[in-house]
Amino acid sequence: MTRNLAFSIWCAMLQAMQPIIIPRKEHRISRKKVNRNVLRTLYRLRDNGFIAYLIGGCVRDLLLERTPKDFDIATDARPGQIKRLFSNCRLVGRRFRLAHLHFADEILEVSTFRADALSDESDMERPVPNNHKPRHLKDDSGMVLRDNVFGTPEQDALRRDFTINALAYNISDYSVIDYSTGLGDLREGLIRPIGDPYIRFTEDPVRMLRAVRFAASHNFVIEPAAWETLCNLSSTISRASPGRLYEEMLKLFLFGAARPAFGLLHISGLLAALFPGLSKWFGGNTHRLNIMNTNLGHFDQRYQMGISPSPSLFFAAFFGPLLEETALASHRDGIPSRLTRDAVCTEFIEECSRTVSIPGRVVSQLRSILTMQHLLHRVPPRRPSVIVKRPEFTDALAYMHLEGELKGEKRSALAWWDAFLSETPSSIITETPTDEAPAKRRRRRKRRAIRGT
Repeated sequence: MTRNLAFSIWCAMLQAMQPIIIPRKEHRISRKKVNRNVLRTLYRLRDNGFIAYLIGGCVRDLLLERTPKDFDIATDARPGQIKRLFSNCRLVGRRFRLAHLHFADEILEVSTFRADALSDESDMERPVPNNHKPRHLKDDSGMVLRDNVFGTPEQDALRRDFTINALAYNISDYSVIDYSTGLGDLREGLIRPIGDPYIRFTEDPVRMLRAVRFAASHNFVIEPAAWETLCNLSSTISRASPGRLYEEMLKLFLFGAARPAFGLLHISGLLAALFPGLSKWFGGNTHRLNIMNTNLGHFDQRYQMGISPSPSLFFAAFFGPLLEETALASHRDGIPSRLTRDAVCTEFIEECSRTVSIPGRVVSQLRSILTMQHLLHRVPPRRPSVIVKRPEFTDALAYMHLEGELKGEKRSALAWWDAFLSETPSSIITETPTDEAPAKRRRRRKRRAIRGT
């Protein structure tokens, strides 16, 4: 029996089972915790005769009494029907056709219920009309390239990644619906894929990163069979698009669970697949791993205080120790330090971009953070009021604080800057610098007098 056939049978068995419905009185979700625009959208869909659910991670977090980062809405209304119903709707997406509702302060995502594949196997063999793209398409390895097959609420829930994300909140009677084993796994703190982990991670390799993220952020455990499969398939993460992987890096490391996420990435082999140069540098070196854990733990503590690092500061802390050590080794060979640092950074970022596409703006800021360190270390520095106005000054100083805590060095420089900032008017610090030189005043050319003949 093939994996795909076994998975199809498993899904059919789940669909044959009656979903568990938890009435309003028996769960903790309150509409007071749901965004006002979300409620208005749900009510409008319901009042126009459509099914409207909150679905996925927001339901999971509401049941755990956590504040959701965003709300996902699913409905049986087709994308075109949603667009006709909401004047602020824009349809987006190729792989998934989605409706984005534009409000003054946010954009809500509304999706139509989908099935994992065409319900009728004969439809899979039916030729596609000219100029029409197939609604469901996989590559030779099984990764989903296109998925626009509409389905029922049950089918939509069972095509999601993990059981704890297959929970739904029904706005019509305020009940919670569990189509798999989500409620039980939520109580046990278990990350369990829906169906065969091999198929689910092959269809979308990014699900492996999502499993790590949920385990780290919720202090859950990945189900043993799924963890073994994840470790075996970790090298396939590079098949996902570099742009998606960059976004996943931000979700993994900027929201308060960076240190446990890094540990899971390192143990599973995902770190080696994403950043082979960085993973090789760590090797079995306990000191280097401790440096990274200390940096990431610092970010997690600051996030709990309501301070989230910028992407450029995170990548500076993530790559900085490796880049600085490599640059120092080349500098000892007689190459000027600035040239060495630029060459090392360029080579390393080019290697990373093959798997994770870090935007050029972030790379430029990362370079500035590392380059500014020699300016900040001078006591007293030259023209400090000018340095303070540079866009990356705050992140560069934060990076120097990280280094100072790790090495116990640069105390005098840090103390000098703390004293200077405490005495400097905030208007000077927050003044927006400009990279452009002031326009030169154009001199008028004098006309020569024309002498009469």
